[in-house]
Order: sequence, then C-alpha cells, then structure tokens
Amino acid sequence: MTTVMRGLLIVILLIGSGGCATSLENVVRSPRVELTNVEVMGLGFKNQVFLLSFDVSNPNPFPLPVKDVSYGIRLDGQRFASGTTPSGFSVPAEGDARFAISVELDLLQTAPRLLSIVRQGHRTHISYELEGALAVDIPLTPPIAYQTKGSIRIGGSAY
Repeated sequence: MTTVMRGLLIVILLIGSGGCATSLENVVRSPRVELTNVEVMGLGFKNQVFLLSFDVSNPNPFPLPVKDVSYGIRLDGQRFASGTTPSGFSVPAEGDARFAISVELDLLQTAPRLLSIVRQGHRTHISYELEGALAVDIPLTPPIAYQTKGSIRIGGSAY
C-alpha cells in the first residue's frame, strides 16, 4: 500500500470514527513549519536572490505529501517575501522534513534595513513571523495552514 493511500485510509477512518460533524480540517493537525536560514545567493543592483530554508514537523499519524507551499514571511516586523511555490516532498508520519525555496526580490520592495544588514555581513538575530499553507496530495484535504514565530540569523544557522 502506498504512503498516500495509507494516509488517505487513516484520514477516512478518523472521519468515520468522529461522526458526521467532523471535517478534514478538524482531523488533520497543522504541522510546525520553522524558518531556519535566510542565505543570500546573489545581490544585484535591481534584484536579490535569497535561499530560504525550512524545517517541518508533522504531528499527524500519517505522512503529508506536500505538493505546494504558500508562505508569507516578515523579518524584524517588515514584510520580506510571500508567494506560492510547487514542491515535491513528503513529511513522514509524526516525523520531520526539510525544504528550501529560492526567492527573488526587487530592491524597491525589500526592506532597506534588512538589505543593509545582509550587505554588511553582520550575523544579527532577526525575529520572524511565518504563515502560510501546505497543499497536500491527499484527496478531499484542503490546504493545511501553519503559523510560526521565531528568531534566525541572516546568512547563518537557526537560533
């Protein structure tokens, strides 16, 4: 039996055991998604490219095959990046996974204070707020929302 089929079977059993009032939104628990690193890949006059790394913890007793990631990130209280990106990874049942996305930002839309920190090479701790949703490849399952706050070092490892 494939991982997706096993996950679907668990979801159906959980819905069936909870009665008609139970929906998939109440059965699938939100994963914990943490921003672990913001790395500068390229700084140009007009555009900057960042590699954003994330850790995902799945509290569910079934795997989450992720097909799309929607995200919104605020660094130091300022909007940094947002969007949706196709993905192709799976988070094991009650397990962890990592993924990274490349983000290209326009100089005029990026917070000047954050660019200054990155360009000067300071390893400064920055607070972040992360919210979004994981679209999973489990039939009848809506995107699973997540929201996290924490602190990271720009260009460094997780705090």
